[in-house]
Amino acid sequence: MNRVTVAGCSGSGKSVFAAKLAAIFRLPLYHLDNVFWNPDKTHVDRETFDRRLNVILGYERFVIDGEYGRTLETRIRESDTVFYFDIPLSDRLEGAASRVGKKRPDIPWIEDEFDPDFKKYIEDYDDTQRPVTLALLEKYSNRNIITFKSREEADLYLMNSL
Repeated sequence: MNRVTVAGCSGSGKSVFAAKLAAIFRLPLYHLDNVFWNPDKTHVDRETFDRRLNVILGYERFVIDGEYGRTLETRIRESDTVFYFDIPLSDRLEGAASRVGKKRPDIPWIEDEFDPDFKKYIEDYDDTQRPVTLALLEKYSNRNIITFKSREEADLYLMNSL
């Protein structure tokens, strides 16, 4: 395991898992939210984001955390291992709500509210992005793909990796 993509809906536990996985396997960690967003809650343009992502994808070893559906196929294609967080909506909403007001290493600001548009994205994920992601995982089934249905499954995986 050298080139890893961690995908799934916001609030699912991807970022926490990715950080722990990177530490265990001594892999460099890249949170796509930090690649895309500026500290003032503006984002970089598409070309800048793609250029930054392509630099990361050129490395021999990485853990890339984030869904970012437009670039997901590229990241899966360039990875040897994919972890997919396919956890229930209620857990995702709880996870996203719990991080309000907390400093996190995966995003360059502290969220001061559970943004209604962000909440709607999470609520709509199963009907919009999830089918696309599942189709990509099927297309690239020759990769090592691990799907978690709960955060507990992800924690168990990490404990067994020590």
